[in-house]
Amino acid sequence: MPQFTDIFANRPILADGAMGTVLYARGVFINRCYDELNLTDPGLILSVHEEYLQAGAELLETNTFGANRFRLARHGLAGKVAEINAAGVRIARQAVEHLKDKQAGEAWVAGAVGPLGVRLEPLGKTGLDEARAAFAEQIEALTSAGVDMLVIETMPALNEAHEALAAAREIAPDLPVLVMVTVDDDSNCLDGSSPAQAAALLTEWGASAIGVNCSTGPATVLTAIEAMRGATTLPLAAMPNAGMPRAVEGRNIYLCSPEYMASFTRKAIAAGAQVVGGCCGTTPNHTRAMRSAMRALDAQARVVVAGAAPALNTETPPAPLGERSKIGHLVAEGKFVTLVEIVPPKGIDCSKEIEGARLLAQLGVHAINVPDSPRASARMSAQSLCIQIQQHTGIETILHYTCRDRNLLSIQSDLLGASSIGLRNILCLTGDPPKLGNYPDATAVFDVDSIGLVNIVRRLNHGLDIGSNSIGASTNFTIGVAANPGVPDIEQEIRRFVYKVEAGAEYAITQPVFDLRLLEEFLKRIEGHRIPVIAGIWPLTSLRNAEFMKNDLRVSMPEEIMLRMAQADTPEAARREGILIAQEMLDAVRPFVEGVQVSAPFGRYTAAAEVIASVLPKPVSE
Repeated sequence: MPQFTDIFANRPILADGAMGTVLYARGVFINRCYDELNLTDPGLILSVHEEYLQAGAELLETNTFGANRFRLARHGLAGKVAEINAAGVRIARQAVEHLKDKQAGEAWVAGAVGPLGVRLEPLGKTGLDEARAAFAEQIEALTSAGVDMLVIETMPALNEAHEALAAAREIAPDLPVLVMVTVDDDSNCLDGSSPAQAAALLTEWGASAIGVNCSTGPATVLTAIEAMRGATTLPLAAMPNAGMPRAVEGRNIYLCSPEYMASFTRKAIAAGAQVVGGCCGTTPNHTRAMRSAMRALDAQARVVVAGAAPALNTETPPAPLGERSKIGHLVAEGKFVTLVEIVPPKGIDCSKEIEGARLLAQLGVHAINVPDSPRASARMSAQSLCIQIQQHTGIETILHYTCRDRNLLSIQSDLLGASSIGLRNILCLTGDPPKLGNYPDATAVFDVDSIGLVNIVRRLNHGLDIGSNSIGASTNFTIGVAANPGVPDIEQEIRRFVYKVEAGAEYAITQPVFDLRLLEEFLKRIEGHRIPVIAGIWPLTSLRNAEFMKNDLRVSMPEEIMLRMAQADTPEAARREGILIAQEMLDAVRPFVEGVQVSAPFGRYTAAAEVIASVLPKPVSE
């Protein structure tokens, strides 16, 4: 039997998702014993397993989560522990063999062992020896039936995890055993133990791999996994719920989308997880999206050419930063950068935008920033507007590029095309989900997020495509990223910023800044990974605009600014006050950052020019 580390040494492995969620969706009442279905309706269980395999799962857990004597006794089935567990293994093995028959890939069967559902001493009346005996009974049945490994999961307390693991080691000392705890909102085990403590003890007790499953959703599981990574060298597994269930029309519904679970997959693997899967609320649709995310990561990491030798991966280093673009030169020289954002039109006429860019170029603005369908709205492509602005006005542009609408092939094609037509600046963004825009039913792609996109652009800059094949020359992009000093979860923002810098980001543009304190704190937090930062400046146009920024876009907006906008008694007074606030903010941030980007709300380019005038070159006197 191969060891766990042998099985998962070369690449991350995708586990399946929830069994109970799918069974419930298919009409099995919640008060049924789902484990008993191994005996009474094996075809139903087989169909769920096969659906997960078809979605891309490689590690299949048996339908035996609650098949221990304590939980089965509630249904009068305590005497059928061995029979139910053996049937569970048989059904899962049948699904895997079907997969092999179709030559569709390889998969493993993991015997699922859940908590006993009773309190153990000293908090309950069930003794530790009784608990170990119950686990041993179930594990004996699973191992005798021929599982490839054991998954001891959703352990609420370390003493219960210890008894389950000890039973596994007594019965099958050479079998790989993955042990996963469940955590609370603070990412601690339910007995109060920290993830690091759990990792250290489970390692000491002889687990083959450890991890976190179930819990309150992807965010808490990711935090716990990151903490575990520093306390063990064992392989890690991450299998969260699809968030917390919400009551919708009388039913508990898990609202985490497949796209969100795909994003979690990328983050978990980046954090060191070697096994990723789902728990309550996840379905084959989630698994399919997670598989897509893993394929994207795999394409970036390895060359996979069926039946052929890998292509030569000869790198072509990019030109020095100062030679790639005007923005690259300014950043490399440490000069103050001035940008203005021009949003593409909703139609095909971009004459207003071109005239705005011409005005700004004449005033001395360094470059025009062009968003990519902001707020998921349908607009002219940013790439088209960028090239038209450059052709008609001569001013350099920065192309915003989002991952929302493109798969890996499209991303690579677009970036190669952008380089070939003279676009040299890329701002790498994840993108707003379609539900925020005017076509909420549109589907998102998100093969990678902004961190993965930076990696792709960096590889193209070194003359390599996402499969490590040579493209013949460097794309020579100057790579920018976004940052948000005012986001509520600043710890996550800092982590992502560090990942972006490590991936190859060369400068950053912030969301609009209205609270200098938050910007200063953010800059302190990134000192160890500091790249040039360009502060976003937004001239407010009205109180309603300020309310939208604060409540819809979650931009930190001090009450003083809200009050100033509220006191403006006419539309013109409100616009003047917004410009004044923006000018004050520009002056305030200037000592701390390497440039500013001023937005032009509703196409008011003269307002943007007025805000940025203080840092533009002064006209030569006649």
